Amino acid sequence: MDVLLIGSGGREHALAWKLAKSPEIGALYAAPGNPGIAEEAELVPLDVADHAAVVAFCRDKAIGLVVVGPEAPLVAGLADALSDAGIRVFGPSAAAARLEGSKGFTKDLCTLHDIPTARYRRFNNAPDAKAYIQETGAPVVVKADGLAAGKGVTVAATKDEALKAIDACFDGDFGGPGAEVVVEEFLEGEEASLFCICDGERALFFGTAQDHKRAFDRDRGPNTGGMGAYSPALCMSDQMVRRVMREIVEPTLKGMREAGSPFRGVLYAGLMLTEAGPKLIEYNVRFGDPECQALMMRLDSDLLPVLIAAADGDVSTVTLDWSHDAALTVVMAAQGYPGAYEQGTEIRHLPPQTPATTVFQAGTARSGDRLVASGGRVLAVTARGRSVREAARRAYAAVEAVDWDGGFWRSDIGHRAIMIEER
Repeated sequence: MDVLLIGSGGREHALAWKLAKSPEIGALYAAPGNPGIAEEAELVPLDVADHAAVVAFCRDKAIGLVVVGPEAPLVAGLADALSDAGIRVFGPSAAAARLEGSKGFTKDLCTLHDIPTARYRRFNNAPDAKAYIQETGAPVVVKADGLAAGKGVTVAATKDEALKAIDACFDGDFGGPGAEVVVEEFLEGEEASLFCICDGERALFFGTAQDHKRAFDRDRGPNTGGMGAYSPALCMSDQMVRRVMREIVEPTLKGMREAGSPFRGVLYAGLMLTEAGPKLIEYNVRFGDPECQALMMRLDSDLLPVLIAAADGDVSTVTLDWSHDAALTVVMAAQGYPGAYEQGTEIRHLPPQTPATTVFQAGTARSGDRLVASGGRVLAVTARGRSVREAARRAYAAVEAVDWDGGFWRSDIGHRAIMIEER
């Protein structure tokens, strides 16, 4: 089967790397891709925002499956355009993608279906939101309602931080000027992520991970799109997984069906494990980045049949084989990220791929024969090991082998899990 992969980041490089291993794959195309993806797929210069052009390409090449990696094309309705043209697509409709595209929509769905989440209020103007914060105090969480590349969330320890976050949301610091914000209670506990492949009716459990959002060691600095991750999340016992599926995921799928927007694709539940039980922080409607890199390193099964089954509406017969190893990803980011950062710095050397270690490229480009940094998060160095500690040791050894002067990275990815292992 010939496949088109949409996207250009580290997540898509990991998906291309895994899809290319499938014995069922024919030609693998990627749009727009990156230099790392080009090692696994043929890059095509499609404007993914031009749905008609994507449809025309798929018809011309007789594409059997389109895999949409990033959230923005999904929210913009690319999956709808492909489905309407009779082209099989893995990824939710625009209506179903509201689970990520509108935090307010998701919070209201939680209220309607008794899905545990933080208490919240929605505001469409800054003065009312600020008055609410003055009344309730801090700590508090402020979220831009729409897509914000993982950076539209502020965990404010003080009222002043919260008020500045309100201004940032409505001033457009996280994309276009904010039409709405969600203000939530601050939850305490352990954060974790759970993934499912959904067919509209059923959810197939697809592993757990723990992300590291803060830019610097010891969880300091601004929120980012993710500076590293490991899988599986040691805090997610089998019992906790079953509880999350029963109390959070299954009611969500039911609610989406009742809303006329059945969910097909990846459902990524960001969770807080509180003393009262697991609570939903937010949903994403695609594989996480960098969680996807760790998940793909652990998945022993062929990925392609799983995605086809979900796109066709029946994952009931799918089984998955996972490595007993842990996998860990360290993100190497451009200096200044998540703020203004320099582009065009040369990456002179990447360590070779081994059975245990792979460097997935995210924000990279070619300048002549040079590989250069072109984004904020540039490389995702990923390794497997019998423990999180061993995976971390291998990943950081590969990080040290990268020859690039323009980057920085956290040195403590997986530190919570390593402490658990050592108890």
